[in-house]
Amino acid sequence: MANDPQSLNAGTASTRAGTPSASATGKAASLRVQGVSAGYGAVQVLQDISLEVADGQTVALLGTNGNGKSTLMKCIMGMVTPSAGQVVATIDGVTHDLVGMPTERIVDLGIALVPEGRRLFPRLTVEENLLLGAYRPAARSEIARNLDFCFEAFPRLHERRTQLAGSMSGGEQQMVALARALMTVPRILLIDEPSVGLAPIFVSRTIDKIAELKQRYGLTVLMAEQNFNQAIRIADSGHVIVHGHLEFHGRTRAELSDNDMVRKLYLGA
Repeated sequence: MANDPQSLNAGTASTRAGTPSASATGKAASLRVQGVSAGYGAVQVLQDISLEVADGQTVALLGTNGNGKSTLMKCIMGMVTPSAGQVVATIDGVTHDLVGMPTERIVDLGIALVPEGRRLFPRLTVEENLLLGAYRPAARSEIARNLDFCFEAFPRLHERRTQLAGSMSGGEQQMVALARALMTVPRILLIDEPSVGLAPIFVSRTIDKIAELKQRYGLTVLMAEQNFNQAIRIADSGHVIVHGHLEFHGRTRAELSDNDMVRKLYLGA
């Protein structure tokens, strides 16, 4: 089924009624990765990775396929154990060392991952996929309310709530994946390759929706993406990862765009 380029635009002017953002309530959530190395068996993928995502920021992790972006996301989520380094989340003034922590406990802290390829349950309906995101205690107690929030953010999903997820377009499936993460009531949102498999026009809609959700819900966002031009439209800062090393940190969009290595890798200069 073809991607629908208007799906993500629906409802973008609405607000989450009665739900102030985390920043508005004085809460804060940040993430720090320090000296992380990791791999699979004898294969070393990440080497001495350090980055920070401050409260309310969107940080882009830029790199082509096979350079370690997804491995870093898995390290943060407890799916891959680093061989060295620290991964620390600070949420409402409480610091949590994530290395060695089970993935379900990391999710319970309010850290959610939108995985590469969406990873939906194709034979379950849209609503059933969303409900699977509400298993952590903080989300379980307000399932109906959170479901309403997701359908407000993504009106198309309300229209398709009984449709099997596997029968939807790529863009609609990406909406389901984002909404499923929102059902966990996250404070820190990790998004891995949101543009993969989408038509070019739909990539732009998806990136815009991520920016809107971050602003509306007060999220702290780390986004791994290989589409440089789209990612820097919404990023506050960014890192370029090459063969498992962080080769450049742009503190602003201008710094990213003006770097010689970035122009060579992404802009064809």
